[in-house]
Amino acid sequence: MSDSPSILPLGLPEPVPQPDGLDAPYWEGVRRHELLVQRCNACRGWQWGPEWICHHCLSFDIGWDSVVGEARIFSWERVWHPVHPGLSGAVPYTVLLVEFPESGGIRMVGNLVGDPEQDVPIGATVLPAFEDHDGAEPPFTLVQWKLA
Repeated sequence: MSDSPSILPLGLPEPVPQPDGLDAPYWEGVRRHELLVQRCNACRGWQWGPEWICHHCLSFDIGWDSVVGEARIFSWERVWHPVHPGLSGAVPYTVLLVEFPESGGIRMVGNLVGDPEQDVPIGATVLPAFEDHDGAEPPFTLVQWKLA
């Protein structure tokens, strides 16, 4: 069961793992409500988005790990003009760039749940809000963000 209301309107393309399978562990993790990102097995550096090689030491020995520490709002934007016709009834909405200082400073993008015109303080702690789409084929889960 989702712990947030659905943000993805009907008619939008559904996210699926890339054909090369590189990001499959991420999508499998969020289905379990676990946020996984790549971590180098050689130098232990964190990275996001998924790549075949470590950004820090250039090793090909890349694994997946749960992020550690709190996510904090690094930047945000309130969207008033839909970027897809399926979002025409969903504006305004707020898009966050969140940072994980204790996980190598990696950053992720996602929507902020709740009042679209709420105050969005830079540096505020946010928690992942997993939005399940069990009726889709294949089923998938999106990661959104909510203020802690």
